[in-house]
Amino acid sequence: MRELIGQKVAERGWEVIALEVMPDHVHLFARHGPKASASYVANQFKGSASRVLRSEFPRLKSQRPTLWSSSFSVASVGAVSADMAEKDISTQRERSRTKK
Repeated sequence: MRELIGQKVAERGWEVIALEVMPDHVHLFARHGPKASASYVANQFKGSASRVLRSEFPRLKSQRPTLWSSSFSVASVGAVSADMAEKDISTQRERSRTKK
């Protein structure tokens, strides 16, 4: 998943600030140009990853009607600092373990 996100970032000229790939979801903090909406960016990652993974693993087509949920959460940095957002994402895995 990290590789797929990295490919899309390079293709579009965006930048990954923080990334955490969890077993059932992804946290991504990315910088992109002003013409790309946050929902467009999220859908670019989801769409390209889905195409590649379903191509490489055909059984996913029959096991799941869709690879990704249609929902996602998007926020822009402003009310909190970029450093706070990056720290939040980088500690997701650790916080996930302590909740169990």
